[in-house]
Amino acid sequence: MKIDGSTALVTGANRGLGKRFAEQLVARGARVYGGARNPDSIDVPGVVPVRLDVTDPDSVEAAAKAATGISLVINNAGTFTGVSVTDGSLEDIRLEMETHYFGTLAVSRAFAPQLAHNGGGAILNVLSVLSWLTYPGFSAYSAAKSAQWSLTSALRNELAGQGTQVTALHVGYMNTDMVSSIDAPKSDPAVIAALSLDALEAGAVEILADEGARQTQANLSGGVALLYPPAA
Repeated sequence: MKIDGSTALVTGANRGLGKRFAEQLVARGARVYGGARNPDSIDVPGVVPVRLDVTDPDSVEAAAKAATGISLVINNAGTFTGVSVTDGSLEDIRLEMETHYFGTLAVSRAFAPQLAHNGGGAILNVLSVLSWLTYPGFSAYSAAKSAQWSLTSALRNELAGQGTQVTALHVGYMNTDMVSSIDAPKSDPAVIAALSLDALEAGAVEILADEGARQTQANLSGGVALLYPPAA
């Protein structure tokens, strides 16, 4: 996937990692559409704002008509309700799934024909180390991210025939508004955006952006004993 000269759509481009992706893409020579529920909140120079609510199918279809010539889709839009699957509100749990799973699915399906028309292109899905782990207070988010991880694999297999590269980005905490209340080491989202685009251009289909992601993936082969020592 060559970024220079490409046309990209970034969902959730008004803040956090999405904003850093938009900035990096412009700097690397891409034409960039930035999707957000409030397009006036997009303030990255050179980015074309697009009204996009990934949980609203009509909004997704309208965005696919407004943003044309797309060869790269970055599914970055996210929510973090901080609720548990056992006692959190079903509305919040559904919001996590609607955003991370159904939202990613809707955007990918809506823009897949454009990707095919432009030689295949690429989709980058922003996942999480919590695609592989879950903890109290994160379980609704983790369940949605796990579903998004499975969806990413399905899209990779099913869009291979049209030449679309589908890449999963796994990353831990980043210094963004979404997790500002969490006291833990955090990565710089600008650094994560840069290394992710480097890996995407190199043809990577899986990006482990920090040590937490690398260690967690390594622990998957050890089962519950390594992932959840107290439970073992």
